[in-house]
Amino acid sequence: MAWLQLKAHVAPEQAERLEELLLAEGATAISLQDAHDDPVFEPERGTTPLWQDTILTALYDDLEAVDSMLERLNAAWSVQLPQEPCPEIEYELLADRDWEREWMADFQPLRMGQRLWIVPSWHEPPDAEAVNLVLDPGLAFGTGTHPTTALCLEWLDALAVNGELEGKRVLDVGCGSGILAIAALKLGAAHAQGTDIDPQALQASRDNALRNTLPESSLTLCYPEQLSGDVYPVVLANILAGPLVQLAPTIAGHVAAGGYLALSGILAHQADEVIAAYRVQGLIMDDPAIREGWVRLTGRRAAVN
Repeated sequence: MAWLQLKAHVAPEQAERLEELLLAEGATAISLQDAHDDPVFEPERGTTPLWQDTILTALYDDLEAVDSMLERLNAAWSVQLPQEPCPEIEYELLADRDWEREWMADFQPLRMGQRLWIVPSWHEPPDAEAVNLVLDPGLAFGTGTHPTTALCLEWLDALAVNGELEGKRVLDVGCGSGILAIAALKLGAAHAQGTDIDPQALQASRDNALRNTLPESSLTLCYPEQLSGDVYPVVLANILAGPLVQLAPTIAGHVAAGGYLALSGILAHQADEVIAAYRVQGLIMDDPAIREGWVRLTGRRAAVN
């Protein structure tokens, strides 16, 4: 089936209004994209930041009467914002394509370290003898493609290769898709505890654990306020620098004597502040691992003599 695509460059304050008008005209899907590929990092709580030049794209399955639809959009805009001209809207017809198959082709298996692979469910594992974690792209909860997740997965793989993960208990703070907790279990951990403030993340973690045929008892999930005061030999937190600093006493408090810690979701210029926050809590911190401007920090609590 062919599609009608409408596209407009909008300022942040225009995006929501134009989106509402396009949806009212029956848009099947709407997407927002930065025109200059400028990332937005750590937005203020409760805000939905947009880029200064946002490309708003709408798809329609009705190819008829596009001119009259544009007239209605302009008229509706004029009524709601009479002092501001409606953004210029371009349109084109998109040829019939297998969009789902093309989208799937963009996601290939990813190797993380020596033994671990992240494999979309529609692919055969490249190495059947490797540790293969089945995970499909989803709601930005972590699929291994972002440097922060990849750095943590590689660290877990190295920990397993060195025999430091086998039979251990793991805590994953801000578990998202469950990717780190599930990877730890598949690499030899005995039990993983995941915690997240988002109920959709907890459900995604449950679903992904089932997809990877893990025993139900191997992964426990809860909200942060439900987490006990237990300590763990391995603790991970792939969230953001601000929460990592704020939660340093809590996160560090869960690292057992002789235990390991990995932190990510940190921009390079934020590393020193995070390192300082965890050194105050008694952690021996390593030099940062940096990839594409993102940082993974690792550390360890001294063993009890």
